[in-house]
Amino acid sequence: MTAIQANPLPQDLDQALMVGRVWRAAQNDNGTAGPAVVAVRKGRVVDITRHVPTVSELLERDDLVAIVRGAEGEDLGDVNALVAAALQGDDGAPVRLLAPCDLQAIKACGVTFAVSLLERVIEEQAKGDPARANALRAQLQATIGTNLSELEPGGEAAMRLKAELSERGLWSQYMEVGIGPDAEVFTKSQPMSAVGHGAAVGLHPSSHWNNPEPEIVLAVNSRAQVVGATLGNDVNLRDIEGRSALLLGKAKDNNGSCAIGPFIRLFDGDFDIDTLRGAEVRMLIEGVDDGFELEGRSFMREISRDPLDLVSQTCGKHHQYPDGFMLFLGTMFSPIKDRDAQGGGFTHHPGDRVSISTPSLGTLVNTVHRSDAIAPWTFGVRALYANLAQRGLL
Repeated sequence: MTAIQANPLPQDLDQALMVGRVWRAAQNDNGTAGPAVVAVRKGRVVDITRHVPTVSELLERDDLVAIVRGAEGEDLGDVNALVAAALQGDDGAPVRLLAPCDLQAIKACGVTFAVSLLERVIEEQAKGDPARANALRAQLQATIGTNLSELEPGGEAAMRLKAELSERGLWSQYMEVGIGPDAEVFTKSQPMSAVGHGAAVGLHPSSHWNNPEPEIVLAVNSRAQVVGATLGNDVNLRDIEGRSALLLGKAKDNNGSCAIGPFIRLFDGDFDIDTLRGAEVRMLIEGVDDGFELEGRSFMREISRDPLDLVSQTCGKHHQYPDGFMLFLGTMFSPIKDRDAQGGGFTHHPGDRVSISTPSLGTLVNTVHRSDAIAPWTFGVRALYANLAQRGLL
């Protein structure tokens, strides 16, 4: 086991205030299985569903902390055992870890780091062809440099650069959202569609140039209050999005293309938005078929837009989310290390194992397969409410 995978839970687990979701096998007189809302207390997983049937509702409660810390519930076992079992892929386990969100919209911010900005421009200019990427990367770096992190989006210096690039014919829609006044915020996937720790993530079968995107994900309630955070993999199909930005939906929203977890860590006196502003997010890709390894890091201090600014651009008088939302903050990780051929850059192989980690949130681990080869998504909002009603939880 590599170092990045050694700590699946926060390094200060005893202090961490965490909530999540699990799938429980048949648990009542009528033998109905279903999802449960859980709190993590002193290393134990406690089912609190009879107090709050969904995580979305829990994050709306004014007594959120009191419920998570003290509401009575059934002890489901050791949290370390649960996250370890998730990596074994046992669908028949009596308790199985799920993504920690349910009814929330799943939104994502793009081009929030300078490195990813350059790579998006390269994707666009290459029209989805990875073989052209190296030459375009060198040309862009020679023209505009690589350190754009000090530019304030929408500021005077950014607008001067925009004008200069326009004169040279190098302006891009990605530059617009990277250094312009408006952030890119898009719908990553649908409520209930995210997979959790240990599950397979999916790549559209027509994609041949793709990569993971390790990110911090904010948990935001309907009042636009950030109440916690977790980790996410915003799976990216570089060739499809590179062909046309109008294919963003196809590139981002596919079966299993969104991973979130393992748990949502709630804000308290030991963990807050400043913790995230100073976080380092690490990622490791391990190829099972070729022994390939690639590590990357994102430093949140280099983000071009503050996390709270991204929240306000997502939700406000202009747009509401009655069930709350999960917000991916973007990544600076854009892998360019050659894998299959010189100059070909990186792309996933089936079976790749992706680990995303930061000390305050733990580690999210997923394997990579085609979207049409993993289990289809069938349990949506309608199924959730029918299941809760059948179990007498509504």
